[in-house]
Amino acid sequence: MVAETDAKVAKPADNRVGKPSFWRRYVSQLGIVSVGFAMWLAFVIAAPQVFMNWNIYIAFAQTTPQFGIIAIALTFVVITGEIDLSFPSIMALGSCVFVLLAPAGVPWPIAMAAAFATGAFCGWINGTLVSWLNIPSLVITIGTSFLFRGLSLVLMGGTGVPLPAAQYPALHAIFRSMPFGIPIQTIWMVVFLIVAWLLLNRTRFGAHVFLVGDNPTSARLMGINAVSVKTRAFILVGVAATFSGLMTSTFGFHFWPSLGEGFLLNTIASVFLGGTSVFGGTGSVVGSFFAAFIIGAINAGIVSAGINAFYTQLAFGLVIVVSVVLQTLIDRRIRRQSLTGR
Repeated sequence: MVAETDAKVAKPADNRVGKPSFWRRYVSQLGIVSVGFAMWLAFVIAAPQVFMNWNIYIAFAQTTPQFGIIAIALTFVVITGEIDLSFPSIMALGSCVFVLLAPAGVPWPIAMAAAFATGAFCGWINGTLVSWLNIPSLVITIGTSFLFRGLSLVLMGGTGVPLPAAQYPALHAIFRSMPFGIPIQTIWMVVFLIVAWLLLNRTRFGAHVFLVGDNPTSARLMGINAVSVKTRAFILVGVAATFSGLMTSTFGFHFWPSLGEGFLLNTIASVFLGGTSVFGGTGSVVGSFFAAFIIGAINAGIVSAGINAFYTQLAFGLVIVVSVVLQTLIDRRIRRQSLTGR
């Protein structure tokens, strides 16, 4: 089975009234793009000297992917009806493996592969405990967050490791260059988006992700292995978190075992603001992509407009609450129309 769209529409609508309209299929994506454009106009009017300068967009393109890539992967987990709060710690632990192996003489490709394997293993632990033992993901990922963070602190002794370009030229070429004047961080984020979109909308796994999140009982009766689906979704987050951890450390020329501590709220906010339902079964990696840049722009926009930076958290809260409420109302309306055929 292949998923038809990034924003899943209930099956009864397809059977009773034919193919859903363009608006109903892409309402989440259109909504987030509209919000982003309106916010950009507001920032341009409030601070034209900043938002008409190309340098601000270079800064967004370098920093937003550091949490935006994880948001794209986290969308899979949330669609299945779960949540992962341990990815900031996985960022640190995966990167920790690299900085321990590379200086010891291990070739950097092998050290990087070991780092990704560590992230995947952390995701596998989360997915197995959540899906196989049926432990609430909110609880288990809080626990593994402390576990992974504590392990990285123990391995590093609480100290950091410098990552200068002269010592790690390949690492900086992969994560900190600007090919054709475009920050490579954004190029990687676009690549992640394309791969994630194809995986979610053009593969059997993606279709199963939607089905497991929408109705686990029906998915099980259809022969879908929900344990495998959820576990693979968590593994995807682990790999993305490690990638982001290496990219963030390289961008800052230094790795610290506290890496990722400021990424939790921005990443989760990007997923929910992007149109992924908190109840599971509906989601959009495209929405998470655009929402990440909106979240990244809020802080700069507020400060540039001359508003106290303390209002940033207030703005985040309002955006998230309003977004979730509107998405819930829209989802209910679509489901009601699907059942009534009107």
